[in-house]
Amino acid sequence: MAVTPAAGLPAVRADLALFDGYHSPQVDVAVRLNTNESPFPPPQAWLEALHDGLSAIPFHRYPDRRATALRAALAESHGVAPAQVFAANGSNEALLVLCLAYAGAGRTVAVFEPTYALHSHIARITGADVSVGRRDDDFRLDPAEVDRVLAGRPDITFLCSPNNPTGGAEPRAAVDDVLDRVPGLLVVDEAYGQFAPWSAMELVGDDVPLVVVRTYSKTWSMAAARLGYLVGPASLVAELEKVALPYHLDAVKQVAGRLALRFRSEMEARVATIVEERGRVAAALADLPVDAWPSDANFILFRPRQREGRDVWQGLLERSVLVRDCTAWPALDGCLRVTIGTPDENRSFLAALREVLA
Repeated sequence: MAVTPAAGLPAVRADLALFDGYHSPQVDVAVRLNTNESPFPPPQAWLEALHDGLSAIPFHRYPDRRATALRAALAESHGVAPAQVFAANGSNEALLVLCLAYAGAGRTVAVFEPTYALHSHIARITGADVSVGRRDDDFRLDPAEVDRVLAGRPDITFLCSPNNPTGGAEPRAAVDDVLDRVPGLLVVDEAYGQFAPWSAMELVGDDVPLVVVRTYSKTWSMAAARLGYLVGPASLVAELEKVALPYHLDAVKQVAGRLALRFRSEMEARVATIVEERGRVAAALADLPVDAWPSDANFILFRPRQREGRDVWQGLLERSVLVRDCTAWPALDGCLRVTIGTPDENRSFLAALREVLA
């Protein structure tokens, strides 16, 4: 909604004057499958451990500025050093701090559309130019486009694997190729990395210009906590600490994230259940008049063949089912994205979709 500027306020930066924010609808519906959250709550044992952990926090004191215990636990889980881990308020803050330190005015960030909108959004907010490459018709990286974009010598190149909103994980060979030739920093966003067949974490090293970004919002069932992190060279993490605000990560997040790592088997069980449900939803979509793309994540991108995507989205909403409207996103004309929910939620979605398409 447009708001008239108050009298006397200075003008916003010229490059942001016509800039739209990034938002996803928050609507009161019976089945909410539009933001790729986990459909399952965290383990009850984690909630109990968190309760005990919160009682020990000295709330009258600032939190540990370096998030020492959380970073040590994350480092142990990934087989890296704590100095290679940077924790943040959601993976989006990790992306923001990366762009503040390594992009900004006079620098260039590269993306390959369609992909996660906040990569280019955050880059522009920090004043960077964005070089856009296009994926092929199957949403894979186009080698010619990669050559063209990298020839412009971007300071940061973003890859999303599995790619949001298309769902496919980048093959190891494709990431290796970009990493070998990238002129600046390669950032692989693995918000859905636990669903993928491989992880770029295995490529991280202090002498490698690679950062891997993760989040607790998806497989860890902690979207409400807003906690994420990245893993990269220790020298890069040290530079990010100069840019981050002091005490930016509160004590509650630090305790919650550290304790969650004790429940890895429960997380992996949730992932396995979602993957099984993803297969069931994909099989059902194959019997409907839609085109759906293979997914390595916890969502599926699809396009109705005989109805406008926006009309189908509205029809689902009228049946109290909310999915993501991607129809106006780059190269996604007519497309919708559905998060894999609980078995009951998935049945409700499929039943509503059949009604709308009929």
